[in-house]
Amino acid sequence: MSNAGIALGLMTLALLAAFGLSLRARGAQSLEQWSAASRGFGSVFIFMLLAGEIYTTFTFLGGSGWAYARGAPAYYIIGYAAVAYTASYWLLPAIWRRGAAWQVITQPEYFARAFNSPWFGRVVAVVGVCALIPYLVLQLKGLGILVTEASYGRIGPNVAIPIGTGATVVYVIIAGVRGSALTAALKDTLVLVSVVGLGIALPYTLYGGIGPMFDILITQRPDLFLFPATGLSGTWYTSTVLMTVFGFYMWPHTFGSVFTARSEASFRRNAILMPLYQIVLLFVFFIGFAAITAVPGLEGADVDLALLRVTRQTYGPWIMGLVGAAGVLTALVPGSLILMSAATILARLFTGTAAASAEREVRLARLMVPLVATVALYFVFRGGQTIVTLLLFAYAIVTQLFPAVIVSLRWPRRSHAGAACAGIAVGVGLVVYTTLAGITMSTAFPSMPSAFTDINIGVLALIANVATLGVITLTRAPSDG
Repeated sequence: MSNAGIALGLMTLALLAAFGLSLRARGAQSLEQWSAASRGFGSVFIFMLLAGEIYTTFTFLGGSGWAYARGAPAYYIIGYAAVAYTASYWLLPAIWRRGAAWQVITQPEYFARAFNSPWFGRVVAVVGVCALIPYLVLQLKGLGILVTEASYGRIGPNVAIPIGTGATVVYVIIAGVRGSALTAALKDTLVLVSVVGLGIALPYTLYGGIGPMFDILITQRPDLFLFPATGLSGTWYTSTVLMTVFGFYMWPHTFGSVFTARSEASFRRNAILMPLYQIVLLFVFFIGFAAITAVPGLEGADVDLALLRVTRQTYGPWIMGLVGAAGVLTALVPGSLILMSAATILARLFTGTAAASAEREVRLARLMVPLVATVALYFVFRGGQTIVTLLLFAYAIVTQLFPAVIVSLRWPRRSHAGAACAGIAVGVGLVVYTTLAGITMSTAFPSMPSAFTDINIGVLALIANVATLGVITLTRAPSDG
């Protein structure tokens, strides 16, 4: 059997196993069963679901790619999740209590109920789906990279991505959220084995150990483990961690996962356990660092190939197949949850929450799955950004929902849909305009010091959002509701 046949065969086995698990979970007859598991998940399933959403191709390929190309700035990936998990100890139970009392299953429904405004819920639905598209795009890009590299270049991304997208669509329609949670357990096992194994083995194989690897890299690239004075500097690191912490649980699929829990205690247990899972990222970085001298010359979007190229070159098809199998599931599980969340939001948007029958709702949601996937597929072939760049853009959008969530939890009597909507519009508008126009902080304010121009544009958009929300809210009298 050829090298490509061995690697692709192992990846196919992983995909078949995922479909087998999805068949065990099929049979959902309502949208609440399909996308929220009838609110019956305990701590273990919540852990698998949250880990399944968070550890994606971004972690697998993007994290190692950024360590390879950027060095120290990649550390932001460890920083933001650890802080966000700590905050979840208080944030998620508060959201869950309100969601359970209101019997909502999606993020837009939560906002509509919290602000007593159905139209505001529709605005949040549009913002959420728009943010999910680039997040889905990066999963599909990662899937294409995995298949192309595992096939030793015999299957190009133009073929691999549509096929992978089709498989994901079928999986989502069959599985629902329960199938994704079951597959997440298999995914996490393969990720732990492959990432931790490679993170230890590659430095020893290529450099004689982890310590010697760093000694060599520090000698050859003394600037690699330092933040640049400008650009991706310490200011950029701090502001990017801040932005991503605020946006961490604002993703519609992550927010919706909160409503699958049986009780709020599940979140507190996971807030204690999840930071330990961040240790895995150290091994992802080790792989990226090990690739620097082994597969030199990767630039631009190709830096995402670092993990796969160094694995293929060093260990051959069997290990490549194992890594590819883990990678396929890191695209499939989060991709399925993103598709499911977007489809559920759109189905509720078109049918409303009360008028439609359960069968009609879940049927419409399943019909929305290929529609959302097709839109994402269109953008996959139009963009050339790296996986991390795509994620940061999507984060800058979804983070704009955070101030409205805090108002709904902390000052519910002052919640006003118009004020929250105006804040979100200002924040999202600023992010989209600067991105489309190619404007950065340094080009917009060329005479300002780098301590200001290195601030992540998403943080400035968030400040503008909060200022707008605050001014309008404070000029209004508290409601009686």
